[in-house]
Amino acid sequence: MALKPDRYELQTDISFFYNAGTATRGGVVVHGASVGGGASMDDGTNLVKYDATAGKIPVGILLNDVVNKDLTRTHLNQYKDEVQKGGKVTVLRKGYVVTNNVDGTPVGGSGAYVSETVAGNLTMATDEGALVGRFLSDADADGYAKVEINLP
Repeated sequence: MALKPDRYELQTDISFFYNAGTATRGGVVVHGASVGGGASMDDGTNLVKYDATAGKIPVGILLNDVVNKDLTRTHLNQYKDEVQKGGKVTVLRKGYVVTNNVDGTPVGGSGAYVSETVAGNLTMATDEGALVGRFLSDADADGYAKVEINLP
């Protein structure tokens, strides 16, 4: 688990699909290979993914686990908030989360940037990717830190 239950979801977005394999919630997703046009709420080309490539535009924090299950043999676990690969995911745009998807040792009050070293992680390094918010706490013994997300 990369996301603790302590969170505040002020603004979320459900217009993106995740088709880049499986993923654990709590990391920063960026725009995928294509971005749908117009309102594109149900446009399957409106993709997000974890990516450490420089210059990627952050979309927000992934709030679902993305799994690849044989749905003829089992079902998605609604209590774990699972989404099938290729399905629509929930992305946090504004609010705060407690996550361990952190690159380095965060210090409370410092800026939170998209890591260009580890896909999906946040970092304090200002020479990395785009600013997505700020760390509200230091990392605890398990590596979890509270992060405020404030994306336009």
